[in-house]
Amino acid sequence: MHTLVEQATQHWSYLAPLLTMPTDDIEYDARVEALDELLDLIGEDESHLLASLASRLGDVIEAYDEERRPMPDVSGVDVLRYLMQEHQISQSELPEIGAQSVVSAILAGRRKLNWRQVCELSERFGIATDTFKESSPTRRVAG
Repeated sequence: MHTLVEQATQHWSYLAPLLTMPTDDIEYDARVEALDELLDLIGEDESHLLASLASRLGDVIEAYDEERRPMPDVSGVDVLRYLMQEHQISQSELPEIGAQSVVSAILAGRRKLNWRQVCELSERFGIATDTFKESSPTRRVAG
């Protein structure tokens, strides 16, 4: 084990900045850039030598986001509205939900999304199904 500690000591000055919590947005941006570089290097290889470093760096970035950039609480319908606006989608362009009248009723709060609709929307937009879950009054979404 002594050799491992010795090697870590020699390289710690290079790794420490990646593994400590950023103190400001400049340090945060530097860590995001480093993570992007690591992910480009690693690709889809989960057994890559640097995969655990990328995972830890992701944890550091996420912790900063949670502390400094909390996401607002929004309802599933608010998420749907946001996605429609972001992707410039009209009510008639959501076959995952159904006819325009069904979309309108959901957006107006007269109907709720069913499980099939939630699954298809989740697949289309690449987000978790619980984003649309209506059993809890609000959920968090990045914007």
